Amino acid sequence: METDGFVRRRRMTAETAGNDPGVAGASAGAEVRWLGGRFWGVSESIVGSLTPRIGGEAELQTVELIRSAQDAQTEDSEPDYEGLPQGASTSTHMLAGAVAGIMEHCLMFPIDCVKTRMQSLQPDPAARYRNVMDALRRIVATEGVWRPLRGLNATAVGAGPAHALYFASYEKLKKTLSDVIHPGANSHLANGAAGCVATLLHDAVMNPAEVVKQRMQMYNSPYRGVLDCVRAVWQKEGPAAFYRSYTTQLTMNVPFQALHFMTYEYLQELLNPHRQYNPSSHMLSGALAGAIAAAATTPLDVCKTLLNTQESLTLSSLPSGQGPSQGQGQAAHRRISGLAHAFRTVYRLGGLPGFFKGVQARVIYQMPSTAISWSVYEFFKYGLTKHQHNKRRKQHMEAEM
Repeated sequence: METDGFVRRRRMTAETAGNDPGVAGASAGAEVRWLGGRFWGVSESIVGSLTPRIGGEAELQTVELIRSAQDAQTEDSEPDYEGLPQGASTSTHMLAGAVAGIMEHCLMFPIDCVKTRMQSLQPDPAARYRNVMDALRRIVATEGVWRPLRGLNATAVGAGPAHALYFASYEKLKKTLSDVIHPGANSHLANGAAGCVATLLHDAVMNPAEVVKQRMQMYNSPYRGVLDCVRAVWQKEGPAAFYRSYTTQLTMNVPFQALHFMTYEYLQELLNPHRQYNPSSHMLSGALAGAIAAAATTPLDVCKTLLNTQESLTLSSLPSGQGPSQGQGQAAHRRISGLAHAFRTVYRLGGLPGFFKGVQARVIYQMPSTAISWSVYEFFKYGLTKHQHNKRRKQHMEAEM
């Protein structure tokens, strides 16, 4: 149906161009200025496919048909979001999102390992680091070159489906809410709300992987591998342990993602007002949005890390009445449970500065992380959508012939 609509618009435009070449030329010029030449390559391929049908016509009519094809291509684009063609399917968003999520987490995993350790409230003396580079150097020197990558496979398995749901739901809700709140234009409120809902789905899938990953990242982690960690946590703490930090994760990620998406879309309006596919603007907007959101939500990330890792040194330093099993003095029977308990523990052991432990590593992690995520996502989304539209046009033209 969408392809038929595209062809009908193309025919109507071609007929109009043939009747009034001045209007066609002005329209083409306006569209080309608006898009900045983004789709010139695609337009040339359309012209090549139309050439056999217009052979023998006058040169002026050929030029007019070329312009009308460019007009039809730009009409079929989505002007309010990245200059990408309309009709990007949910599967396209999911595939592009899955690739972006896996690449983001895998490329930045060593920095994520450092962030987890630097957020420790009671670190082992051998795991106290001055900064990110000092941490990486000492981890590699004392624990081996592969140590910063422990838990990577758990993250990769979780990141694929989590980000597929994340970007697909964001795209769908953003478009729907924008049409209601501010039809025909970008709505920051819609962007923020769509980001919040997308976070609910993302964290539901990603939270168990986060628990396993962070436990394996800690200094002197007792687990031999991912499966050993999953089995030990399940047997000792029960399945609820994999979602102990879920409410904290949401409490952190909902404002993080709302701020992240609104900042990203705002920066895109400034840096890329025509919403073309522009890798440099995607990377810069993503990096700045990630840095701002990361710094603002660091206190919640510290609490989430504490809930996920249940640090043994931190638990042993708590008074016997602080765990759920009051009156039991053994650290093994104490647990940090719930956001309020985590906040009290962080404040008791670290004061106000304790809420910003690892903020440097978190910002350094999030800036390239979000830059990679957005640039990879937009690249695959644009490429897949362009390929699908070209394939549909080719099939329809073959059917016509």
